[in-house]
Amino acid sequence: MTPTHTFEHKAMKTTFKLRLQHQDKKQAQSAATCAIDLIDEIENKLSRYRAGSDVWQINHMEAGQTLFLSELCYDCLCLSLEASAQTMGLFDVTLGRQIEHQKRNEDGQPPELSGQLAMVPNRPAIHCNEPGREIDLGGVGKGFALDRVRELVRDWDIESGIISAGASTHLAFGPQEWTIGLSGKNETKDVTLRDQALSASGSGIQNEHIISPAGHQEAYRHPRVWVLHESAAWADIWSTTAMLMTVDELGAHAGQLAGLFVENPETGGVDTIPATR
Repeated sequence: MTPTHTFEHKAMKTTFKLRLQHQDKKQAQSAATCAIDLIDEIENKLSRYRAGSDVWQINHMEAGQTLFLSELCYDCLCLSLEASAQTMGLFDVTLGRQIEHQKRNEDGQPPELSGQLAMVPNRPAIHCNEPGREIDLGGVGKGFALDRVRELVRDWDIESGIISAGASTHLAFGPQEWTIGLSGKNETKDVTLRDQALSASGSGIQNEHIISPAGHQEAYRHPRVWVLHESAAWADIWSTTAMLMTVDELGAHAGQLAGLFVENPETGGVDTIPATR
């Protein structure tokens, strides 16, 4: 049996854990070192709290200014735009000011939406038409990082493993199966990951920081949701969005996912959401 080597690294306000299977521990260590460097690079580009990061610079743009972006930030923003289209606008990374207001549990109404940003066609750049919008990639950044790490460690001939961003997002790759428990209030349901990602979102985390541009963010639909997808970034996107959807809406989108589960607020159990179309 191929041995599993475990490595940990703190970044993005969580602990990343890499469990890599390889006969050679030194090979696994080298792969993990490069993966950790990549995670740090992604955080340095995508964090809104890192002065000088791409996202920090976007959030400080003035009207008429154009900013050229790193490949990492550009790819993540393009993915986020695609996600906005697929989720009918419920996933929106330009709500940074409202998200921060919610996280800090500040008094009063959240800041009104204002400003306009636009991606520059055919160039890795963004233009500020009017200041006011702020980017927050917290709903996709960890999954985006896991997807990139998977590509990197495979280049190091790591054929199987599971990489995690805290307890919220896991990405398994290769032939090995990994069992993860979905813990509701009164029930735990085990799911098996093989070449799949699992992402969880729930209420009561960072002052219920998931914000809906549709205006119904004041009441989450579910205590907790879990999404299975081949991509960790998309699992993150859909678990974030699913918190704001009704059960009927979830059923309408479940066919796009490898698995969709919600905690039942009445029983505390974990319900599987079937596709309804």
